Amino acid sequence: MGLIFFALYLTFFDTPLTRKLREENDQLKNQYKILQKESDDIKDVLVDLRQRDNNLYRAILQAEPLPDSIYDATLTSAGRYANLTGMKDADLMINTSQLVDKLAKMTYIQSKSYDELLELVKNKEVKLLSIPAIQPVMNKDMRSTASGYGRRIDPVYRVPTFHYGMDFTARIGTDVFATGEGQVTYAGWKRGYGNLIEINHGYQYRTWYAHLNEIKVRVGQKVVRGEVIGEVGNSGKSTGPHLHYEVHYKGEPVNPTNYYFLDLSPEEYDKMIQISSNFGQTLD
Repeated sequence: MGLIFFALYLTFFDTPLTRKLREENDQLKNQYKILQKESDDIKDVLVDLRQRDNNLYRAILQAEPLPDSIYDATLTSAGRYANLTGMKDADLMINTSQLVDKLAKMTYIQSKSYDELLELVKNKEVKLLSIPAIQPVMNKDMRSTASGYGRRIDPVYRVPTFHYGMDFTARIGTDVFATGEGQVTYAGWKRGYGNLIEINHGYQYRTWYAHLNEIKVRVGQKVVRGEVIGEVGNSGKSTGPHLHYEVHYKGEPVNPTNYYFLDLSPEEYDKMIQISSNFGQTLD
């Protein structure tokens, strides 16, 4: 209320002093708007980091996501800003202080979360060798990225279907790599998938590599991440040369894009998400 009465005073009493005060007040408001815009930009970055933390890093390490309540809980007691209420431009000062406190809390929580993830990584080095963590074909420039995980148009029946893996376009004969250490549990023909390899990585993870031209491993064989296990092909229900790749966790297919963390930078990861999401039709 004090700021409103102050603004009314400046409006009705036009003197050199009030004009100066009005200019200073306008400058203060403009500075606050700039600060608010910059703070919103920082908040967007922190929200993005929080989403990556919960949906990518914690998913990989099988850690529980941080609940929203931790971020959204009341920052401080109501009396924290009591000393500002009687000051000139109290509303602006209180709002600015609350904004800074909010960003400081979000930054602190994210920092502590990364500390926790680092400890999880240290304790799970062996496990991380097994978890799928790279793309199954060479795709650094993202040109092989095709249809991603989710609802897509079936290329044969032309109806919406759920695509449980990710497609990578490549020439027939292109090397296909194991994406983590494990043991081959299937290597042969599977209806719809054509020539298929399944690898059991342990820790309830399995990967499927489908529509292969050639299988270069046998059932029971142990493989390591990056080892060539087959060739891209066009076998089975396929409308063009490509690799269909699936990641299964606890017996259910999950989004493979969460499992390229050793292969892609954050920028490359975002590019892959955009390309695979915009590809409306699958190749199988």
